[in-house]
Amino acid sequence: MRRLGELEAEIMDRLWQWEQAATVRELVDDINKIRPLAYTTVLTVADVLYRKGWLRRGKSGRAWTYEPVRSREDYTAGLMREALGCTTDRPAALMRFVEHMSPEDVGSLDAALRSLVRPGRDDGAAPGDGVRE
Repeated sequence: MRRLGELEAEIMDRLWQWEQAATVRELVDDINKIRPLAYTTVLTVADVLYRKGWLRRGKSGRAWTYEPVRSREDYTAGLMREALGCTTDRPAALMRFVEHMSPEDVGSLDAALRSLVRPGRDDGAAPGDGVRE
């Protein structure tokens, strides 16, 4: 997974935050509150995101509307998987990552790991809780 470019990320951030489809005009007007950007520039980047599969496109009158196909969490998880795939020592990379996490993030990671259920099991046991199959 390739990291989003600066303007791609800016567009996706707005759409993720708004949680609804938006026109290019709405995106341009919001971005222009921070910095000037041409309508055609945002239109081009929205179309690129559509062709890459990040956005779905629909018509609203004469204007295209865009909305995310994947969530921000899916994007973040993809970046993490890609980064992890760059190492030959996954356990060491994971350890280094966890060493630099805040206590809150460690707690969230622990809760996420505990919530996973092995496929084919219906007893609610989390992976690695000592039950052998």
